[in-house]
Amino acid sequence: MKRSRFLEEQIIGILKERKAGQKVADLCRKHGISDATFYKWKTRYGGLEVSEAKRRRTLEDENGRLKRLLADAMLDNTTLKEIVEEKWRHLPTNGRRSDTSGKVSP
Repeated sequence: MKRSRFLEEQIIGILKERKAGQKVADLCRKHGISDATFYKWKTRYGGLEVSEAKRRRTLEDENGRLKRLLADAMLDNTTLKEIVEEKWRHLPTNGRRSDTSGKVSP
């Protein structure tokens, strides 16, 4: 996902300027954003305070980190299962081990 050139704190500040009475068109021109961007921000950050936005960001980062850890653990688990299956596939079925000459030992 592309990172915004604005920090969450800046976005919340721009939204607060709108609440203070400035027009959307003036805000967009002042900050160099489109109307669509403003309304997308309003949907995503409307009503948030700066501290809530920071907490949300840390939770999203932690969630991403935990998802990567889970994916790694699942990959390790799958690999280990494949190794065990491979070892079990090569064991003799009668319970006796054969030596290198092909003769079965009692």
